[in-house]
Amino acid sequence: MVAMWKSSTTIRRFCFQFVASSCEHTACSMSQASISAFTILITMENNTMDRRSFLKNLAVVGAAFTLKMKGGMEVFAQTVQEAVDLVAVMGGEPAAMFQKGIEEMGGIGRFVKRGQKIVVKPNIGWDKVPELAANTNPQLVAEIVRQCIAAGAKEVVVFDNTCDEWKRCYKNSGIEDAAKAAGAKMMPADNKSYYTQISLPQGKKLKDMRVHKAILDCDAWINVPVLKHHGGANLTIAMKNLMGIIWNRKIFHISNLQQCIADMCTYEKKPVLNVVDAYRVLKANGPRGRSVEDVVLSKALFMSQDMVAVDTAATKFFGQIREMPLDNVKHIAHGQDLKIGTMDIDKLNVKRIRM
Repeated sequence: MVAMWKSSTTIRRFCFQFVASSCEHTACSMSQASISAFTILITMENNTMDRRSFLKNLAVVGAAFTLKMKGGMEVFAQTVQEAVDLVAVMGGEPAAMFQKGIEEMGGIGRFVKRGQKIVVKPNIGWDKVPELAANTNPQLVAEIVRQCIAAGAKEVVVFDNTCDEWKRCYKNSGIEDAAKAAGAKMMPADNKSYYTQISLPQGKKLKDMRVHKAILDCDAWINVPVLKHHGGANLTIAMKNLMGIIWNRKIFHISNLQQCIADMCTYEKKPVLNVVDAYRVLKANGPRGRSVEDVVLSKALFMSQDMVAVDTAATKFFGQIREMPLDNVKHIAHGQDLKIGTMDIDKLNVKRIRM
């Protein structure tokens, strides 16, 4: 072996034969092999590679030629999975769909770090039971809380600035009991003293707003809206769910509601993740709903860091339940105009899962 190492001719032959053999078993081209082998040889000829380094690098080259065939073309198998921008999960129960979705997104540890204070912000706006789909599904909220705690979160707080009386909303939605059982703390949001004024320099109509201290004090927060019809905004999803973190909301309805929703989402402390609950969808008479006749059991969930993208996907899904053109949910396009996110989900890496 020592003699062989001293012979550059033998080394060249050995290197190319090794890589060519790897290509024969993995369907890569000889031009690809030559490039990698040539790289090793150049380094060796410059006397910067000893025998041990040579063998180590040759092994790496062999491993690099693990290939797969796709559409008749040769592509390298990815050693690092490309980041997923948006996940759509269909056909499961709320907790199970979140488990599948967050796995595809890289795991909860991508968004929640050990020792952090986390806020989980569902829609708890209405004094309605889960079957009426006016609020986020409590099973989904509980699973998110559990995963945050398992990831090492120091504390998890759940809250919403409700429309109906907050104690009844928290209780009858099922979210208070589910969140507490999973390890979260419930925080009220019914008093102006909980909120601090912040400015929105990018806002077109809305120039400032009062934000709840739970959001201001946390290290990261997760936005967990329910997909449903809304009489004013046409739909309420991730972007509009931010109305539950602020105090002064009347101005939205006397000004330009759709633009104010988008302006609100320019707030610099954005959610690290948006999880849209579409397990039950309130298809009409939202945001409160009237009866189970307004509800469709659709068993879906959407997940993305991009509020505009996830709202676009959820709106298209809602459009399969009843007619709802994207143009009717104007705050989504306004959000794209403000560079909050993109509506062009065809250019994103989208993972679709059916359970």
